Amino acid sequence: MNITSIQELRELYGFPSGRAKLKVLHSLEKHSINFVEQAPFLVLSTYNGQGNLDASPRGGRPGFVKILNRNQLLIPDARGNNRLDSLTNIIETKAIGLLFFIPGVDETLRVNGKAQISILKNHLALFSDEKNKPKCCIVVTIEEVFLHCAKAFMRSQLWDPTSKIKRDTFPTMGKMLNDQIGMDTKPERHEDMIKRYKKDL
Repeated sequence: MNITSIQELRELYGFPSGRAKLKVLHSLEKHSINFVEQAPFLVLSTYNGQGNLDASPRGGRPGFVKILNRNQLLIPDARGNNRLDSLTNIIETKAIGLLFFIPGVDETLRVNGKAQISILKNHLALFSDEKNKPKCCIVVTIEEVFLHCAKAFMRSQLWDPTSKIKRDTFPTMGKMLNDQIGMDTKPERHEDMIKRYKKDL
């Protein structure tokens, strides 16, 4: 049996109350500002005009996302593979969702809003100290911002060193891609991939 209505869903779960209901803010304040400034990683979610979804990891030094004001963030578009999934989705729908992570902190920060792509000189100048300067950046206008509880990270023990696997027990990116797309060339070694990637960081 599948749940097919919001009413059925609410009958199963009930409604949020207390802090869970009240925690959604519409602009940054001191704690969300501190979270963004210390976060070296986020997941950026978008969707296109047909409703197809995409989630993309983004990272940098803590504070790589710049705070323009209490209602706007600036995310550099670091060099990638030129698929441009997130950017084309933003052009089509302007919708964006962000999930900020800080290593060692089980809570996360969620931001939802609208986005646009900027090549303004004063925006790009904020990333002038980057080795590979971005060609554009994403301006996020905040509609919702709130902290997400620690339960998922506590369950996964993501930051616990004992949860880490040995990298050499997991297939390399080259091996996985070769298998997925049916290539029979010799897969790139993990060490060689890391060396090549470091040039673009």
